Amino acid sequence: MEDKQHHNKGHWEHFPHEADMGIRGVAPTLAEAFAQAAMALTAVVTDLDKVLATETVTLTAVDPDPELLFVDFLNVVIFEMANRHMLFSRFDVELDDGRLTAIASGEAVDVARHQPAVEIKGATYTGLEVKRLDNGLWLAQCVVDV
Repeated sequence: MEDKQHHNKGHWEHFPHEADMGIRGVAPTLAEAFAQAAMALTAVVTDLDKVLATETVTLTAVDPDPELLFVDFLNVVIFEMANRHMLFSRFDVELDDGRLTAIASGEAVDVARHQPAVEIKGATYTGLEVKRLDNGLWLAQCVVDV
């Protein structure tokens, strides 16, 4: 497993799943776990460190079920990446009673610099988990179709 940050802080990971890719966000709050998972989503496509946070896009999703809200959020991110031809390297997520608002920061795709590896088709319900872990951190994960 790739571990991109310290264990007691938020981090994102990839986990292998057949031909697809699992993404996971772990953080002290549910909103931050969603943000970390969204960064893992971008990291499937390119090196996160190469994506400059020069433009912002506001993303929204609504679902009372945290797991369904998580998949909806990721699919909004995937749609906006494709529709705007952008990559996002930072997400500021707010959750309020089943309503998600996120400020996604990133830039237009620069094929030469970003060298996108794959196109993500969508987030799936496979491996879907949104829960609080025994150590008090939140986990948000699922498999994305690449």
